Amino acid sequence: MQPQLSEWDQRLLAGNEGQAAQTAMRIIVRMAEVCGTAELMDVTQAHIDGCGLLSDSGLEFAEALAAGGGRVRVPTTLNMGPLDLQNWTRFGIDEDFASKAIRQGKAYTDMGCVPTWSCAPYQGYLTPRFGQQVAWGESNAICYANSVLGARTNRYADFLDICAAITGRVPKCGLHLRENRKGQILYRLAGVDPSAVESDAFYPVLGHFLGLAAGEKIPVIEGLPAGVSSDRLKALCAAAASSGAVALFHAIGLTPEAATLEEAFQGDEPERIEEIGPTELGEAWDHLSTAQEGDNLDLVVLGCPHFSFDEFRTLADLLRARLEKRQKLSDDVRFVVISCQSSHALAQRSDCLKILEQAGVEITLDTCVFHTPMVGKETKVLMTNSGKCAYYAPGELSVKVAFGEIADCVASAFEGRVHREKPSWLE
Repeated sequence: MQPQLSEWDQRLLAGNEGQAAQTAMRIIVRMAEVCGTAELMDVTQAHIDGCGLLSDSGLEFAEALAAGGGRVRVPTTLNMGPLDLQNWTRFGIDEDFASKAIRQGKAYTDMGCVPTWSCAPYQGYLTPRFGQQVAWGESNAICYANSVLGARTNRYADFLDICAAITGRVPKCGLHLRENRKGQILYRLAGVDPSAVESDAFYPVLGHFLGLAAGEKIPVIEGLPAGVSSDRLKALCAAAASSGAVALFHAIGLTPEAATLEEAFQGDEPERIEEIGPTELGEAWDHLSTAQEGDNLDLVVLGCPHFSFDEFRTLADLLRARLEKRQKLSDDVRFVVISCQSSHALAQRSDCLKILEQAGVEITLDTCVFHTPMVGKETKVLMTNSGKCAYYAPGELSVKVAFGEIADCVASAFEGRVHREKPSWLE
């Protein structure tokens, strides 16, 4: 059944606004049919994930839309791309790969997309407001937009996202509708040491547990403090959206649609109630690592999602303390930080980058180690503070992975082997 179409929708579908707009609207209408949705609705912003993965078909699709007159109708930001556009030659990227990546980036910017090149768009330009209807790609960004900001978006797949941006229209269904945003499962922190919520590692560990436990359900968390930082919520969202398909969670007294339990569940009862204690968190902690204590370390990766200015500052402080003791990174370990231009520009206004450079840390911008070929086959063991990176690295990069806090990653990089302090709140 075709959804009801406005006069504008019909113009797009008839090709009156150009070939690219017609193609985009055909895809939006077909998706509405697949979802069984009777209506379309407006969105006022988009974030494109389809620009991130380089493939011949993806490049052809983007260039065809641009050549067909495709132009975005709403403010549209771009996710990380497959290339550090400024520094790719330093990382030994093949010229043919780089040429195609540059073409793909140009196709999206030619369509009017803003070249933010960030997988953490909520920490930068055009952060959406509460209740705003948007069409976002990138799993961690979707989870953050819905949960932390209270904006409304479904999980928009690659290429559907740019179609939404070109038409300004999406199927009226899913998390765009208030009734579909109510919590389903209540998770209560029980017997967890109060120091846990002050640990950076707690949030990716909790997110990893939630993803595995909740799947596609909407979890409600009871027991988190008010005022959790953006970076910690970023880590929670990224892990939950990677190990599972969490696109929205509520945290009582913390996230904007969950001032109370009643509000989070919209007056209904939870489908079930589960407790999260040291045992559950310990299992999630263990699950995030496949490498063993003492394994020789080849690579440290921080910035998945992209490093913020505060994270740059934290890392610089840890490295400064090492440098003052005349310590240096192990010659066998490569240390890479992934970030975006906006956070990097702030770091340039402090002494952070000077400290990182003195320590031998490499910075790559606007991309991701999973989408650009900068990790060689000689890399066998990788360490990270990211639940998302820890989840994907074994399959994407064929490496063993060790998960730990930034301080653990720094200590291991200087020692040349995996060394982690198991948090006391897991005992």
